[in-house]
Amino acid sequence: MNLNNLNRRLLFVFAALLLLVLAAPFASAQRVLLDKVIAIVDDDVVLKSELDARIREITDQAARSGQPLPEDREQFESDILEALIVENIQMQLADRVSIRYDDDTINRVLGNMANNSNMSFDDYVNALEANGVYLQTREQVRKQMTIQELQRGMVSRRITITEQEIDNFLNSEMGREMMAADYFVEDLLIPFSAMDSAEIKQAKQRFAADLISRISEDYPLSVARSAARQGAEFEIAGAELGWRKANQLPSLFADIVKDMEVGAVEGPIEAGNGLHIIQLVDKQGGTEQFVNQTRVRHIMLTPNEIRNEEQTKAEIYSLHQRVLDGEDLATLARQNSDDASSVVGGGDLDWINEGGMPPEMESIIDELEVDELSEPFRSDTGWHIARVEGRRLEDLSREFTRNQASNALRNRKFDLERENWLIEIREDAFVEFID
Repeated sequence: MNLNNLNRRLLFVFAALLLLVLAAPFASAQRVLLDKVIAIVDDDVVLKSELDARIREITDQAARSGQPLPEDREQFESDILEALIVENIQMQLADRVSIRYDDDTINRVLGNMANNSNMSFDDYVNALEANGVYLQTREQVRKQMTIQELQRGMVSRRITITEQEIDNFLNSEMGREMMAADYFVEDLLIPFSAMDSAEIKQAKQRFAADLISRISEDYPLSVARSAARQGAEFEIAGAELGWRKANQLPSLFADIVKDMEVGAVEGPIEAGNGLHIIQLVDKQGGTEQFVNQTRVRHIMLTPNEIRNEEQTKAEIYSLHQRVLDGEDLATLARQNSDDASSVVGGGDLDWINEGGMPPEMESIIDELEVDELSEPFRSDTGWHIARVEGRRLEDLSREFTRNQASNALRNRKFDLERENWLIEIREDAFVEFID
């Protein structure tokens, strides 16, 4: 390469570098025009584009719902900016305590949103992309979930519920109302008429009895009522009463419903207006809580660095045979079991509520009689043998009631305590507004 060519190349490189240097201030100025920092919040910032986007979002929502916006525009924007600052503080706190949601979790939430919109996941995503809000929506979901998790952790630890508070709540009118069960009741009425003779009333009694005999799980009262109205010899009335507390039901039914099992039918119940047939379709809540419990003793062996899967399996089969030959299961559990939580107690898992075991284990245990030893079986945690030590129906009503009351009191306190916490973290944060 000759000297002239080299000089020309060096000159070109220098000119290009000079152009970049000269262009940099212009590019920076362009960026400032497009966006700017309007608030410094601890180690982060709030951008004008974030404020503008939030204003547009709230404005659009108000327009869709027909809700008026505040007349004071300046105060309106100031309130939104303040909300963004508090969100920013919370997101920084969440990052410090490592609250993060991966893309798979966000996708599952978006999938639920799609289902609620009667759309497939792909169609929902395509719709968001078509409106140019897909990435924005993902980020909003991630932010909302993160803040909710942070608040649950930080606020809940500030709330204490005393036993006296629980007692006071359960003894209050509000507490009794909240803890009362909800009943879903269907009613069928065969009305009386002032012109009805004794014979007609007896015929209606027989008609009602016949209807009751036909009502079943496959032929519920609602179906029987509709069918009876078509070509019935007597007038048929009544209706679905829906979800109600006992004290919201007709007084004629209230005490009866309390003692009914779900699906049960009662009647005919004679009243001034006719003969009623009722069915308890469903029940929610209430303080009665009876739970099937099983006491289990087991040995668990897990494959490890010195014992592979086949060796573990062979060993559990050996222990199984030793128990069958008369050796004590508890002693063998103390000597061999890898379950640290039960090894000291000789493999005793104590009383376990129905649904409290891993499904693959519970399915085996459910088939065993008391004092019966299972065949060796595999779970996610390892190889097991298990024996049922006992079964019982336990009344957990008191414990359940007090837990429900505690949760109700906690929920009542949560909002107030959250507001106090938000005020505190806002006061503790460094915030500087940029004009």
